Amino acid sequence: MTSKLKILIPLPSNDFDPSESAIPWKILKENNFEVFFATPDGRPGKADFRMLSGKGLGLWRPILIAHKNARTAYQEMISDSNFLNPYSYQNLKPEDFSGLILPGGHAPGMKEYLESKPLQSFVGKFFATGKPLGAICHGVVLAARSKHPDTDRSILHGKRTTALLKSQEMAAWNLTKLWLGDYYRTYPQSVEDEVKAALKSPDDFHFGPKPIFRDSHTKPERGHVVIDGNYISARWPGDAYSFANSFIKLFKHSQF
Repeated sequence: MTSKLKILIPLPSNDFDPSESAIPWKILKENNFEVFFATPDGRPGKADFRMLSGKGLGLWRPILIAHKNARTAYQEMISDSNFLNPYSYQNLKPEDFSGLILPGGHAPGMKEYLESKPLQSFVGKFFATGKPLGAICHGVVLAARSKHPDTDRSILHGKRTTALLKSQEMAAWNLTKLWLGDYYRTYPQSVEDEVKAALKSPDDFHFGPKPIFRDSHTKPERGHVVIDGNYISARWPGDAYSFANSFIKLFKHSQF
């Protein structure tokens, strides 16, 4: 790549997952991409404070909190000038970017992002360009809700994908529901069930190996991603390194 390609990472105002945003941001920057952000009102967003601090996670804090490398990357990201000066959803145009990454997060503030009609419209139009699009965890819900402008079907209809597994979502909820309530249940319907409903066939949903260990800079093979043409998906923060590296590889034979 002779010049920096422009990648967009949309975020809600609050509660996005720090790992799923900051790790791809850091890896993209290290590989000479220019990364931009978008929020509902054009003001800098804030990540889920529980994932950063561990507050309220109880005995499960070491397992559930964002890992140190992700927290460090997040602190670097929020000092970046593009993060501090995001686009607003209303002003997004597919022609302005070469790639799109949709991070996840499960806390209540994510609904602003997942339910945004302007953002869904942009994602659908961007997907139709054929440029690389990546979605991880709840970001796959946003992709599932986004319609292809030519067919009015979900952009995931006819695509193979993964997303946060129902087993993962229910495990985190069961571990913390006594004191955190539905913090880990963004909606009554699981991510897996909603995404499957948008697919041409439930068989197009891929579970991957059991997500026990998180991947890392030195062990990206622990992560799991599904690639189908210009679209790449992953399940949880433990796939973030593999997700980001695989997203970059989509550009090797891309015209964008």
